[in-house]
Amino acid sequence: MALSQPLTPDAQAVETASRERKRLHLQIQGLVQGVGFRPFLYRLAVELGLTGWANNTAEGVFVEVEGETPQLLEFHHRIRRDKPPHAQIDRLTLRWDELIGYTQFEIRTSEERPQHKTALVLPDLATCSDCVRELFDRHNHRYRYPFINCTNCGPRYSIVETLPYDRPLTTMREFPLCPDCQQEYDNPGDRRFHAQPNACPHCGPHLELWRRDGEVLASHEEALQQAETALRNGQIVALKGLGGFQLLVDARNETAVRELRDRKRRPDKPFAVMYPSLEAVRRHCHVSEVEAEILRSPQSPIVILKGRSDDSPEDALADAVSPENPDLGAMLPYTPLHYLLLSDLGFPVVATSGNRSDEPICIDNREAVERLGDIADFFLVHNRPIARPVDDSIVRVMAGTPVILRRARGYAPLPIPLSPPLPLSPSPTLAVGGHLKNSIAIAFGDKIFPSQHVGNLDSPETRRAFEYTIARLGSIYDFQPHRIACDLHPDYASTEFARKQNLPLVQVQHHYAHVLACMAEHQLKPPVLGVAWDGTGYGLDGTIWGGEFLWVTDTGFERVAHFRKWTLPGGDRAVKEPRRAALGMLYELFGEATFSLTQSPTIRAFSPPELTLLASMLRRRVNTPRTSSVGRGFDAVASLLGLRQCLSFEGQGAMALEFAARESDTRSHYPFSIDRRYTCPSLDWEPMLRALMLDWRRDRPVSDIAAKFHNTLAEAIATVARLLEDRGGDTAAIVLTGGCFQNQVLLEAAIERLQRANFRPVWHQQIPPNDGGIAVGQILAAALENNPKKC
Repeated sequence: MALSQPLTPDAQAVETASRERKRLHLQIQGLVQGVGFRPFLYRLAVELGLTGWANNTAEGVFVEVEGETPQLLEFHHRIRRDKPPHAQIDRLTLRWDELIGYTQFEIRTSEERPQHKTALVLPDLATCSDCVRELFDRHNHRYRYPFINCTNCGPRYSIVETLPYDRPLTTMREFPLCPDCQQEYDNPGDRRFHAQPNACPHCGPHLELWRRDGEVLASHEEALQQAETALRNGQIVALKGLGGFQLLVDARNETAVRELRDRKRRPDKPFAVMYPSLEAVRRHCHVSEVEAEILRSPQSPIVILKGRSDDSPEDALADAVSPENPDLGAMLPYTPLHYLLLSDLGFPVVATSGNRSDEPICIDNREAVERLGDIADFFLVHNRPIARPVDDSIVRVMAGTPVILRRARGYAPLPIPLSPPLPLSPSPTLAVGGHLKNSIAIAFGDKIFPSQHVGNLDSPETRRAFEYTIARLGSIYDFQPHRIACDLHPDYASTEFARKQNLPLVQVQHHYAHVLACMAEHQLKPPVLGVAWDGTGYGLDGTIWGGEFLWVTDTGFERVAHFRKWTLPGGDRAVKEPRRAALGMLYELFGEATFSLTQSPTIRAFSPPELTLLASMLRRRVNTPRTSSVGRGFDAVASLLGLRQCLSFEGQGAMALEFAARESDTRSHYPFSIDRRYTCPSLDWEPMLRALMLDWRRDRPVSDIAAKFHNTLAEAIATVARLLEDRGGDTAAIVLTGGCFQNQVLLEAAIERLQRANFRPVWHQQIPPNDGGIAVGQILAAALENNPKKC
């Protein structure tokens, strides 16, 4: 009889196993495909004198080894101890069996029989140091080959069609291996042993340079050289990268960068910059050791850094790269093509997503010519198909820890495990996320698989990309949902999609999903006080929520406090016009006297006809929805201080306020009160706003006013936490979530204030705090399937 053992053999099993020759069967689940796991098993078995086989399946890696018991136990022990650096073992089961009589150890062809697909797909990884060394070695046959890779680096998620992870099931199936590459692939001593994307100049993908009309101008090395010449001349090049196209231009060339802004219709939002080296990044930015480690990591994301103000004129970036913004999104080369390009150029380039604003990135060569033909002057393309769009990830270090703001290349689609006390997903569930910064997630068993960043679902192109992402992520696992979780907002494109699927529907309140996403990431046990602050979320009472305190238990949530509500004249237009949010706040305080505040930057931002129209709207309460949104509160204060009246991208007003606050070291805050006349207390901002306006009239530094505003919000969180101590004592975690907590000043002030009051703040790290994370929370809500209490 075979004996099954979970994870590690218990002491009894070890003691009863004899020293005679035995057969050990192992099933290894987790991140064990695309990381060199089978070659590792081969070398380990040969070293220990064991015979048998290993193969990939859709469930993970299966191994059978025969030998004497001590060597078999050593083999089992070293699998965990010595596994490849990118591998992750979630479950290892073993079974002792009778001998078959294997004579050697081999890697067998992957099984393709129907089975439950649970193996994990590795994200795309930056080029490793060994491959970079070969890339610039004149004596290596892959010298300057733009698609060099090995088992430790290169494309994974962007080329996988389905499991198991083997070349015929990737987009590399179109490139048969040449004899030399096949020899590497078959050689256990080679680091390209069973490297599925393996290729060389003789058998792999190649470059071409196209004109904007699609005409081929050059190929291979000549294509790269001509593209570099175009960049030196200030022209815009669309480059097909790992997970989609990027738009490149010389980051030092003011005229060229402004031309890119004009063509892309992106007037202000900062561009990311790719640098030739970390030393080059340090010339323009302050880089901590943590930030340097992230820049050089296999994930190689864009990292938000504080810029230096001492750039020499000849080395300075164009002002148009990051206008009115002291921070810079920097990254290092992460593909062989990037390494070649940046090494040859020797200067930083803007490397922004290959799309128009609010559209998905392009992944197909012909599609790119159609959609980007009036933006790019040239197209540097290759013939390796991309299975799915995967944009660059964005990370910011806050409170000393990396926080993912956009989860894509390098991180997706690694799962979030669910383990007690959190509920497991009882049935396969699809969560479709929100409307802005959309990402989706699927869940089955004990894991949630968040997708890569999709984008804002405003355009038909992005909605098609949204549906494509659902289909593609599902196809890897042959996933068929039994139910769908979506946002409560009736007009979100994601909600409309969910309603059409003819499946059981779970609608989840927006801010509840935010809190649950952070709980899932950190495996938090209820009760939890969730502080969910953002710009917009559909509330249970039909108003716009966004300044919420939610008490989350294992039976649902209760809204236990919120920011005082006010009106937004013009509704959705206030999202892009902070002056409207400010006008609504002023009208809430002063009524008709608002329009006599002629010295206010907010009032001066409107023309007389505009003020007349808005006054009529406010009096008649027409198109003036009410909100408790802290995000709109940031906008309002930015307007009142004259920092920003209209926006060209989301969060621009809040960013201006944060940048101003960073210039002050004041620790004081404004007064506020808590109105407890109702069942659900409201945090009244009126005392704060009156004091803030008085400071402005007295010509206090805007930096001090902005800092005091941030400090007030942090103090308010601690105050509400103290009011609720009797619900969970000092053991209750306080979750800080929502788009407002992308703000470093606010997040760090809130953490410091809560810790000083002996609370335990918890914030996002692996799942974005913004709407890019709510699909994960929707999955958890569907697993709970409880109804919240109204407030």
